[in-house]
Amino acid sequence: MNIAIAQISPIWLDREKTLEKVKDYTTQAAQQGASLVCFSETLVPGYPFWVEITDGARFNDPKQKELYAHYLREGVCITDGDLDDLCQTAKDNNIAIYVGVAEKAMDRGGHSIYCTLVYIDQQGEIKSSHRKLMPTYEERMVWSIGDGNGLVTHKVEEFTVGGLNCWENWMPLPRAALYAQGENLHVSVWPGNVRNTEYLTRHIAVESRSYVISASSYLRREDIPEHIPYREEIYKNASEVMCNGGSCIAAPDGTWVVEPVANQEKLIVADIDLNKVYEERHNFDPSSHYSRPDVLQLTINRERQSVLKEK
Repeated sequence: MNIAIAQISPIWLDREKTLEKVKDYTTQAAQQGASLVCFSETLVPGYPFWVEITDGARFNDPKQKELYAHYLREGVCITDGDLDDLCQTAKDNNIAIYVGVAEKAMDRGGHSIYCTLVYIDQQGEIKSSHRKLMPTYEERMVWSIGDGNGLVTHKVEEFTVGGLNCWENWMPLPRAALYAQGENLHVSVWPGNVRNTEYLTRHIAVESRSYVISASSYLRREDIPEHIPYREEIYKNASEVMCNGGSCIAAPDGTWVVEPVANQEKLIVADIDLNKVYEERHNFDPSSHYSRPDVLQLTINRERQSVLKEK
């Protein structure tokens, strides 16, 4: 199967313009023969880089309130149809998509943001939206805690694919939950830095005996738009390169299919072979012949969490 990673920068904190870019790269990936294209964590409308460089933990600060309000306005509301055009692009090009979004979740009232990894199938239907189980460190200033509803796998041609957000990929049990559902192509999405992907990508590949895609973004200080709140302060405090990419693909034996790509926007396309998975499962299969369910089992609560229960 042919797969792609679109390592791109968002039009930072601008939902509609970033979605236009995502649609363009989706079409490009399909034109190069890809059956699946992957985009980075919360690419739409962008990762909240401002938190760590503008004193984001200051309580009740007017600046942080205004920045959060802007982020919320630009968030992706799936139920309002914000991804409908992207779904149509997937259908028109017969390509599946994993894309990270900052989700404005109406089933939780519509005023909080979730780090959500959305899967759109080749028929243009949203099949899962996985909300990050635990935001990492300063992310907790802007993102809410997710649930297990999206911990599912999907068929893409011969492969079974699942995905996790950023540091969720360090969590053994969510990984195990996907392995147990037959995952043999794992998608990990990141804001974008080589330091996050150069070791863990290969570790997950060897642990699961699966192909692993790490999809990252690339964002420079000069990419910060003029119109966002407190742009001058953010620009002044930001590094010249805010995230340097690091997108890569590892084979089931831990070797590189594509080594980490840094410091550039790039559409990465590669071929993967299911037979390589079969070969590596010969001596180790974490959820079948090398498991002991009589001794150790994992329970998943897939209920979409809500404060409102209707009877």
